[in-house]
Amino acid sequence: MSWPRLAFALVAWLFVVGVVIQVFLAGAGLFKLMDFTAHGGLGWTIAVVPLFMLVLALFAHVDRRTGLLAIALAIMTTIQPELAAARHENPVLAAFHPVNALLIFWLAWTVARRSSDLLRAPI
Repeated sequence: MSWPRLAFALVAWLFVVGVVIQVFLAGAGLFKLMDFTAHGGLGWTIAVVPLFMLVLALFAHVDRRTGLLAIALAIMTTIQPELAAARHENPVLAAFHPVNALLIFWLAWTVARRSSDLLRAPI
């Protein structure tokens, strides 16, 4: 097991946890337990994680499919805040914010699972 693969897997799984917390914060805002400030703040914070994962993927020598999934995750995460910001000008486009969140979760889970498989694979 190499340290870049371990780092890639650790960051991938931490991102999955971050997405789950993000969904919880959205629910807390929706049900008036708090406002959406924490949801927005965490969203902007974790948006950079998939970009960092791309750098780690290079050092970890991930397979092509995992790399492409990580690229897709970075793209979807980058557009996520823009979808939310569109709520005033284009509410139909903004309605894709939770749909994209589902896609982000699926991609994050898939990349994390594949990263765990990489830990067991020979270099």
